[in-house]
Parts: sequence; C-alpha cells; structure tokens
Amino acid sequence: LSNPAPLASKLQNTLVRYHSIGDGEWRVAKKTKDATVWRKPSEEFNGYLYKAQGVVEDVTNRIVDHIRPGPYRLDWDSLMTSMDILETFEENCCVMRYTTAGQFWNIIAPREFVDFSYTTSYEDGLLTCGVSLDYGEVRPNFVRGYNHPCGWFCVPLKDSPGHSLLTGYIQTELRGMLPQSAVDTAMSSTLANFYSDLKKALK
Repeated sequence: LSNPAPLASKLQNTLVRYHSIGDGEWRVAKKTKDATVWRKPSEEFNGYLYKAQGVVEDVTNRIVDHIRPGPYRLDWDSLMTSMDILETFEENCCVMRYTTAGQFWNIIAPREFVDFSYTTSYEDGLLTCGVSLDYGEVRPNFVRGYNHPCGWFCVPLKDSPGHSLLTGYIQTELRGMLPQSAVDTAMSSTLANFYSDLKKALK
C-alpha cells in the first residue's frame, strides 16, 4: 500500500453512506441492555451488514482509543487473541494483522485478518474504520477472513457530554465452510458482547 490516502477517503465515504441508511431498511437482530443490533443484506457480499448501537459512559477519545488498533484492544476484547501492527503510515492510519478465537465450540475455527485501519474526526466525535487487504501469507491453523468496510462512529451525547453514542457497522466474511445461520447468530452475539466488554474495560 504505497499511498493510503485514496483508500482512507473511499473507506470514510462508504461508512458515512452506511450511517445515513434510513431506519426502515434495518431489521432488529438482537437487543441487550447495552446495545441493539440490526442487520440488512450487504451490498458487498452475500451476507449481512450489521449495525450496532449503544450509549457508553465515557468521552469519545478514550472510547475510540480502546477500539482502534493499539495496546488497549487486546486487553479487553475477548474475541481477539493477537494483534500486530504491520505498517504505520501516520498516527491515525495503519495495517494490522489480528487473530480471533474459535467460537461456538469451535464450529467457527480461529480466524486471521489483515486490515487497513483509519481513524478520523466525524462531527464532534470520531470515526475509526477498516477494510481487509489481500496481504501476505496466511499462517497455518488459521482461516483468513475478510472484513468488508467496517467502522465505529463515536460522538458525544448533546445533553450528557460524559456519555457517547457508539454506532458500529460490521460486515465480516468469515470464509471457510460454515453454515450461514451459525455465522449470523455469532455476529449478533459478538456485537452485543463487544459493548458490555468495552464498558467493563472503561470503568
């Protein structure tokens, strides 16, 4: 990736477009006390684009520092088992490789992803987004998954500046031989758990 700017700009525009999709196009997939998860068919592949949203008690910068590639993420995200920054372009832009744990009694085997990650300002808050790259060799014992454009918008609540509204858009192609129903159940649960784990980490 010689010049990350065009990819960063395209990724940001895609996420802003997802963020403007009307409520009527989404169907609720899961609701917990921490978050609501919706889904709609993805335009990128034959799975779903998921939207997750919840209020998190903290300032946007600190929340996004826990989500984007960096030292915090591995500490609290139970699904992530390793993370390496392979290339850094600017402070807000990098290529990372990470692995995820097996799920569902290992019906979903451990996965490896190589993602381009970009963080930028959005309204009064931040957007941190990513997309997978075809990059390097796949390590043994892992299936290489693929993240179509994904991202997290984090903006302060107008009437409660110590709280932030965190909205995520995720569309992950796990690849490998998997029943789609298992993937869909796993995605909804994983996104809901993401909020409860994040809240615990920020306390």
